[in-house]
Amino acid sequence: MSGSLPAGPQPADLWPEVQPDAARRLMLAGVESFARRGYHATTTRDIAAAAGMSPAALYVHFPSKAALLFAISRSGHEQALSLVQRAQDDAAGPVEAMRELVEQFTAWHARRHTIARVVQYELGALPEQEYAVVASLRRDIEELVRTLVERGRDEGLFTVGDPHTAARAVLSLGVDVARWYTDRARQTPDELAKEYGDLTLQMLGAAHHSPPR
Repeated sequence: MSGSLPAGPQPADLWPEVQPDAARRLMLAGVESFARRGYHATTTRDIAAAAGMSPAALYVHFPSKAALLFAISRSGHEQALSLVQRAQDDAAGPVEAMRELVEQFTAWHARRHTIARVVQYELGALPEQEYAVVASLRRDIEELVRTLVERGRDEGLFTVGDPHTAARAVLSLGVDVARWYTDRARQTPDELAKEYGDLTLQMLGAAHHSPPR
Protein backbone atom coordinates (compact mmCIF):
# COMPACT_ATOMS: atom_id res chain seq x y z
CA MET A 1 0.00 0.00 0.00
CA SER A 2 1.06 3.56 -0.52
CA GLY A 3 1.13 6.13 2.21
CA SER A 4 -2.50 7.17 1.80
CA LEU A 5 -5.76 5.68 2.97
CA PRO A 6 -8.26 4.29 0.45
CA ALA A 7 -11.33 6.13 -0.72
CA GLY A 8 -14.60 5.31 0.99
CA PRO A 9 -16.01 5.86 4.49
CA GLN A 10 -13.91 8.24 6.52
CA PRO A 11 -12.41 7.22 9.89
CA ALA A 12 -14.64 9.68 11.77
CA ASP A 13 -17.72 7.97 10.29
CA LEU A 14 -16.48 4.47 11.10
CA TRP A 15 -15.35 5.14 14.67
CA PRO A 16 -17.02 8.34 15.88
CA GLU A 17 -16.32 7.41 19.52
CA VAL A 18 -12.55 7.24 18.99
CA GLN A 19 -10.32 10.28 19.55
CA PRO A 20 -8.16 11.79 18.17
CA ASP A 21 -8.46 11.53 14.40
CA ALA A 22 -4.93 10.12 14.16
CA ALA A 23 -6.03 7.08 16.17
CA ARG A 24 -8.98 6.55 13.83
CA ARG A 25 -6.69 6.79 10.81
CA LEU A 26 -4.45 4.14 12.32
CA MET A 27 -7.47 1.90 12.91
CA LEU A 28 -8.49 2.20 9.27
CA ALA A 29 -4.92 1.52 8.16
CA GLY A 30 -4.86 -1.50 10.46
CA VAL A 31 -8.09 -2.83 8.99
CA GLU A 32 -6.80 -2.54 5.44
CA SER A 33 -3.46 -4.10 6.34
CA PHE A 34 -4.91 -6.97 8.38
CA ALA A 35 -7.48 -7.71 5.69
CA ARG A 36 -4.86 -7.75 2.96
CA ARG A 37 -1.99 -9.56 4.67
CA GLY A 38 -3.51 -11.15 7.74
CA TYR A 39 -2.75 -10.06 11.29
CA HIS A 40 0.44 -12.06 11.78
CA ALA A 41 2.00 -11.02 8.46
CA THR A 42 1.32 -7.33 9.09
CA THR A 43 3.97 -5.20 10.79
CA THR A 44 3.52 -1.97 12.68
CA ARG A 45 5.60 -0.35 9.95
CA ASP A 46 3.04 -1.50 7.36
CA ILE A 47 0.22 0.07 9.36
CA ALA A 48 2.02 3.34 9.98
CA ALA A 49 2.95 3.66 6.31
CA ALA A 50 -0.65 3.04 5.24
CA ALA A 51 -1.77 5.81 7.60
CA GLY A 52 0.91 8.16 6.29
CA MET A 53 2.68 8.27 9.65
CA SER A 54 6.01 7.26 11.09
CA PRO A 55 6.24 3.91 12.92
CA ALA A 56 6.82 5.77 16.17
CA ALA A 57 3.52 7.61 15.76
CA LEU A 58 1.55 4.38 16.08
CA TYR A 59 2.84 3.82 19.61
CA VAL A 60 1.58 7.21 20.69
CA HIS A 61 -1.98 5.92 20.30
CA PHE A 62 -1.65 2.12 20.59
CA PRO A 63 1.02 0.37 22.67
CA SER A 64 1.16 -2.61 20.30
CA LYS A 65 -0.24 -4.15 17.15
CA ALA A 66 -2.43 -6.33 19.36
CA ALA A 67 -3.86 -3.25 21.08
CA LEU A 68 -4.80 -1.84 17.68
CA LEU A 69 -6.55 -5.08 16.70
CA PHE A 70 -8.35 -5.05 20.04
CA ALA A 71 -9.63 -1.52 19.47
CA ILE A 72 -10.93 -2.49 16.03
CA SER A 73 -12.54 -5.70 17.24
CA ARG A 74 -14.10 -4.25 20.37
CA SER A 75 -15.58 -1.29 18.47
CA GLY A 76 -17.04 -3.58 15.81
CA HIS A 77 -18.66 -5.85 18.36
CA GLU A 78 -20.01 -2.90 20.33
CA GLN A 79 -21.58 -1.52 17.15
CA ALA A 80 -23.11 -4.92 16.36
CA LEU A 81 -24.49 -5.24 19.89
CA SER A 82 -26.01 -1.76 19.65
CA LEU A 83 -27.81 -2.41 16.38
CA VAL A 84 -29.13 -5.77 17.61
CA GLN A 85 -30.48 -4.07 20.74
CA ARG A 86 -32.07 -1.20 18.78
CA ALA A 87 -33.76 -3.61 16.39
CA GLN A 88 -35.51 -5.32 19.29
CA ASP A 89 -36.37 -2.11 21.11
CA ASP A 90 -37.95 -0.48 18.04
CA ALA A 91 -40.03 -3.40 16.73
CA ALA A 92 -43.64 -4.23 17.60
CA GLY A 93 -43.18 -7.99 18.01
CA PRO A 94 -40.76 -10.91 17.63
CA VAL A 95 -41.26 -11.36 13.89
CA GLU A 96 -40.78 -7.69 13.11
CA ALA A 97 -37.83 -7.52 15.53
CA MET A 98 -36.13 -10.53 13.95
CA ARG A 99 -36.55 -9.14 10.45
CA GLU A 100 -35.15 -5.76 11.48
CA LEU A 101 -32.32 -7.35 13.44
CA VAL A 102 -31.22 -9.59 10.56
CA GLU A 103 -31.51 -6.81 7.99
CA GLN A 104 -29.44 -4.40 10.07
CA PHE A 105 -26.87 -7.05 11.01
CA THR A 106 -26.50 -8.26 7.42
CA ALA A 107 -26.29 -4.78 5.92
CA TRP A 108 -23.60 -3.77 8.42
CA HIS A 109 -21.45 -6.78 7.52
CA ALA A 110 -21.91 -6.13 3.80
CA ARG A 111 -21.48 -2.36 3.84
CA ARG A 112 -18.38 -2.57 6.04
CA HIS A 113 -17.21 -5.95 4.83
CA THR A 114 -13.49 -5.23 5.15
CA ILE A 115 -13.79 -4.07 8.75
CA ALA A 116 -16.23 -6.86 9.56
CA ARG A 117 -13.88 -9.49 8.15
CA VAL A 118 -11.15 -8.34 10.52
CA VAL A 119 -13.57 -8.00 13.42
CA GLN A 120 -15.02 -11.47 12.97
CA TYR A 121 -12.13 -13.54 11.67
CA GLU A 122 -9.01 -12.27 13.43
CA LEU A 123 -10.25 -12.97 16.96
CA GLY A 124 -7.75 -15.75 17.50
CA ALA A 125 -4.87 -13.27 17.35
CA LEU A 126 -6.06 -11.33 20.40
CA PRO A 127 -4.22 -11.82 23.71
CA GLU A 128 -6.20 -13.78 26.30
CA GLN A 129 -7.44 -10.82 28.34
CA GLU A 130 -8.54 -8.82 25.30
CA TYR A 131 -10.13 -11.89 23.77
CA ALA A 132 -12.22 -12.33 26.92
CA VAL A 133 -13.63 -8.81 26.54
CA VAL A 134 -14.65 -9.40 22.93
CA ALA A 135 -15.98 -12.87 23.72
CA SER A 136 -18.23 -11.31 26.35
CA LEU A 137 -19.66 -8.91 23.77
CA ARG A 138 -20.28 -11.84 21.42
CA ARG A 139 -22.15 -13.68 24.18
CA ASP A 140 -24.27 -10.58 24.83
CA ILE A 141 -25.22 -10.41 21.14
CA GLU A 142 -26.07 -14.10 21.02
CA GLU A 143 -28.08 -13.85 24.22
CA LEU A 144 -30.23 -11.06 22.80
CA VAL A 145 -30.97 -13.09 19.68
CA ARG A 146 -31.63 -16.27 21.69
CA THR A 147 -34.06 -14.41 23.94
CA LEU A 148 -35.88 -13.07 20.89
CA VAL A 149 -36.12 -16.56 19.38
CA GLU A 150 -37.51 -17.90 22.66
CA ARG A 151 -40.05 -15.11 22.83
CA GLY A 152 -41.21 -15.85 19.29
CA ARG A 153 -41.44 -19.55 20.01
CA ASP A 154 -43.39 -18.98 23.24
CA GLU A 155 -45.86 -16.80 21.33
CA GLY A 156 -46.30 -19.49 18.67
CA LEU A 157 -44.62 -17.41 15.96
CA PHE A 158 -41.38 -19.40 15.56
CA THR A 159 -41.09 -23.17 15.30
CA VAL A 160 -37.62 -24.10 16.50
CA GLY A 161 -36.33 -26.84 18.73
CA ASP A 162 -33.32 -25.23 20.39
CA PRO A 163 -33.31 -21.41 20.55
CA HIS A 164 -29.58 -21.42 21.31
CA THR A 165 -28.76 -23.25 18.09
CA ALA A 166 -31.23 -21.12 16.14
CA ALA A 167 -29.65 -17.90 17.45
CA ARG A 168 -26.21 -19.04 16.38
CA ALA A 169 -27.52 -19.95 12.93
CA VAL A 170 -29.15 -16.53 12.54
CA LEU A 171 -25.97 -14.69 13.49
CA SER A 172 -23.78 -16.96 11.37
CA LEU A 173 -25.68 -15.92 8.25
CA GLY A 174 -24.79 -12.29 8.79
CA VAL A 175 -21.23 -12.88 9.95
CA ASP A 176 -20.42 -14.97 6.89
CA VAL A 177 -21.37 -12.07 4.62
CA ALA A 178 -18.10 -10.37 5.60
CA ARG A 179 -16.15 -13.36 4.28
CA TRP A 180 -17.44 -13.26 0.70
CA TYR A 181 -19.07 -9.88 0.08
CA THR A 182 -17.26 -7.34 -2.10
CA ASP A 183 -18.19 -4.03 -3.67
CA ARG A 184 -18.69 -5.95 -6.94
CA ALA A 185 -21.37 -8.20 -5.46
CA ARG A 186 -24.56 -8.62 -7.46
CA GLN A 187 -26.76 -7.27 -4.66
CA THR A 188 -26.42 -4.06 -2.72
CA PRO A 189 -26.12 -4.36 1.08
CA ASP A 190 -29.77 -3.35 1.47
CA GLU A 191 -30.98 -5.82 -1.16
CA LEU A 192 -29.02 -8.64 0.43
CA ALA A 193 -30.26 -7.65 3.87
CA LYS A 194 -33.92 -7.89 2.83
CA GLU A 195 -33.38 -11.30 1.27
CA TYR A 196 -31.61 -12.54 4.39
CA GLY A 197 -34.46 -11.23 6.50
CA ASP A 198 -36.93 -13.30 4.49
CA LEU A 199 -34.71 -16.38 4.59
CA THR A 200 -34.27 -16.13 8.34
CA LEU A 201 -37.99 -15.94 9.00
CA GLN A 202 -38.52 -18.98 6.79
CA MET A 203 -35.77 -20.82 8.68
CA LEU A 204 -37.47 -20.01 11.98
CA GLY A 205 -40.84 -21.15 10.68
CA ALA A 206 -42.33 -17.68 10.73
CA ALA A 207 -43.24 -17.38 7.02
CA HIS A 208 -46.98 -17.47 7.70
CA HIS A 209 -46.68 -14.83 10.41
CA SER A 210 -44.40 -12.46 8.54
CA PRO A 211 -45.99 -9.03 7.98
CA PRO A 212 -45.41 -7.25 4.66
CA ARG A 213 -42.62 -4.65 4.61
